[in-house]
Amino acid sequence: MSSPLHDHGVISRYRQYLPVSEATPVISLNEGSTPLIHSPRLSERAGAEVFIKYEGLNPTASFKDRGMTVAVSKAVEEGSRTVICASTGNTSAAAAAYAARAGIQCAVLLPAGKIAQGKLVQAYLYGAKVIAIRGNFDQALQLVRELGGMPGFAVVNSINPHRIEGQKTAAFEIIEELGEAPDMHILPVGNAGNITAYWKGYREFHHLGRAKILPRMMGFQAAGSAPIFHQRVIEQPNTIATAIRIGNPASWQAANAALSGSTGAIDIVTDEEILAAQSWLASNEGIFVEPASAASVAGLFKLGRVQARRIVLTVTGHGLKDPDAAMMTGDYRPFDADAEVSAVRRILEEK
Repeated sequence: MSSPLHDHGVISRYRQYLPVSEATPVISLNEGSTPLIHSPRLSERAGAEVFIKYEGLNPTASFKDRGMTVAVSKAVEEGSRTVICASTGNTSAAAAAYAARAGIQCAVLLPAGKIAQGKLVQAYLYGAKVIAIRGNFDQALQLVRELGGMPGFAVVNSINPHRIEGQKTAAFEIIEELGEAPDMHILPVGNAGNITAYWKGYREFHHLGRAKILPRMMGFQAAGSAPIFHQRVIEQPNTIATAIRIGNPASWQAANAALSGSTGAIDIVTDEEILAAQSWLASNEGIFVEPASAASVAGLFKLGRVQARRIVLTVTGHGLKDPDAAMMTGDYRPFDADAEVSAVRRILEEK
């Protein structure tokens, strides 16, 4: 049993809303409680109050930690000795970290050559067994489904309902901080577990009377990896936003239910729009996110001025997850100068 003196993670805070009991060992890294940052320049562009839910400030620098604390805690409770996942990067980092915390093994199946190095190094350092398959994410997930049926293994992809349970707590935090649900919530969509989870969290707090309204859920996929938008499997998904490079989302049906239930919609943004939004958010609001996260910002730009009073955008992972992608958006080189004040001043005074 975790002591409240050292565990302030999502299970500790939201135990009554999660599938845990007194017998559940809490495997936590104090995830959650991420900032909800008011964005004045985005607000001006949208004609509404815009807030950024910055999930990159979770322990492994992505939203995946919320679901992983519940999934790994339940896996340990059920006697599993190995957690296994397919990943485009963030899931592997979270699974490996929480497995290390629990003292159990983690196995990660990755599409060979398709993972950002910032995420890959996390999985290695947390001690996971990393297996690069000659195939894409969807093929990796199929292998994981098959392995998950073996004794002692627990699948911790979002096909595991405990992942969704943990991730829904982000919606709880938003309602608690704003005092109400937003009118609109915009998210990047890859495997579609997050939009499913937020909608579940919003509906639960609405049912309990903690919110009077439900938001319109808006999802944005990368143009080269947009199976839900096109309503067909994408055999070879392709996008710079590796975290959402998924052609056959595991939570496809649940995401469709969230979109229809909230009178929301799914749309696409190009890689160019994603990278431009990533750069804009960093230079205008001081928030550095990975490319997949910037899909929500690019989506808001595409929507333009909207009929909403309050909008929340989820940015799912920190920019340091994939710094190489960010470097593609400009000629980022230092100015050369002699070690003299006059030389530095000349550069600062140049137009």
